[in-house]
Amino acid sequence: MSTQIFASSQKGKKVLSFGEILLRICPDMDGAWLKENKLPFYVGGAELNVATALALWNVPSAYLSAVPDNSVTREIVEYLDARNIDTTPMVYHGERLGLYYLPKGKDLKNAGVIYDRANSAYADLKVGQINWDTIFEDVSWFHFSAICPAINQSIADVCLEALKAATERNITISLDLNYRAKLWKYGKDPIDVLPELAQYCTLIMGNVWAANKMLGTALHEDLTPTEGYAKETLLQQATDTSKEILSLFPACKAVANTFRFDHGKGIRYYTAIYTDGELTVSEEYVSDEILDKVGSGDCFMAGLIYGFYNQLSAKETLNFATAAAYDKLYIPSDATTSTVADIEKRIIRND
Repeated sequence: MSTQIFASSQKGKKVLSFGEILLRICPDMDGAWLKENKLPFYVGGAELNVATALALWNVPSAYLSAVPDNSVTREIVEYLDARNIDTTPMVYHGERLGLYYLPKGKDLKNAGVIYDRANSAYADLKVGQINWDTIFEDVSWFHFSAICPAINQSIADVCLEALKAATERNITISLDLNYRAKLWKYGKDPIDVLPELAQYCTLIMGNVWAANKMLGTALHEDLTPTEGYAKETLLQQATDTSKEILSLFPACKAVANTFRFDHGKGIRYYTAIYTDGELTVSEEYVSDEILDKVGSGDCFMAGLIYGFYNQLSAKETLNFATAAAYDKLYIPSDATTSTVADIEKRIIRND
């Protein structure tokens, strides 16, 4: 099964993640950061979180973004280099690094997120600026997310340029259907942009609601992301959504869905992947309290790439990815710091 996603002959080459590198500024909610002159921050960005996890898990990992050439960004790049992320594809131009503010414990989909990334170096990338022949040398997997084309039309065009170049080279392509309502401000809705990009993708990850909004897949008219629906209903929707994606986008070989619901101060979490005509469902993870919601979905995406890259079965891949995502909920940073061995201890097995 996994050879449909990723050929064994490609193993050993790099996974290239493409997206905007960001600093997450993380104020507390009681004003202590003003009184104490302390403002925690983390280096992040959805695609960088994937690249960081893969490097930690010994998958050859490269990262492409754009940053201004100054002492601060050079230190950040050195920080990434020290984590075994290949930063040679990085573009140095422009005047500023993107930022976002997110109070502690809040979700990126929460209204509390404040973006400060207009006119960043990444946002100013243009078609024709990146030499994909050079970038894709020794690359077997290309990963990006729906956050990239949300920024502006120019980045959406660069994404399309990258996907065409990757497809010409038979590179496996993964897409995370991250929806950030506050970013889509240039006159386009996701449904106007994502279907054209999705037609090049081998693996698509998200949830049934994101697929409906971004790819136009059908959704039961009463189905909303609440606790009010039986798990069987949601899994049937996952099956139906996955089948529709595979029919709409023939390059796609697998569709993964996550289901994450509030559980008091904690979370209830399970996932599914549809490939080879079969829906594989993870065990359910329940926690009464978590530490940080940021980056959990990125960790799940990285886990999927890790599994398929290493020729694991769909079940083994899903088990690892789900445990990695759940484990990330207890790590106060954008990217995971857990090793493969750490994550394997988290896996719930009821075989």
